[in-house]
Amino acid sequence: MKLQYYAWLRDSMGCDSEHIALPKEVNSVGMLLDWLPTQDERFKRAFEYIDVVLVSVNLLYADRDYPVQDEDEVILSPPIAGG
Repeated sequence: MKLQYYAWLRDSMGCDSEHIALPKEVNSVGMLLDWLPTQDERFKRAFEYIDVVLVSVNLLYADRDYPVQDEDEVILSPPIAGG
């Protein structure tokens, strides 16, 4: 799976994208968001405010029930305010 990060999430992760191997038991966006912080401290810190992050799977906005597969591209984009 390819993960792409934007805004402060990219800064927290230290990269703009990376590939991960998705375990078989992780098959939805919600399960992915719950599983990633268990993988290392970098995810744990970055995902502290994951509830405000918009998620898209293969360029389609996705809620926690949206299915994911190892071949997918998942974009994690925090809301950005401007003035």
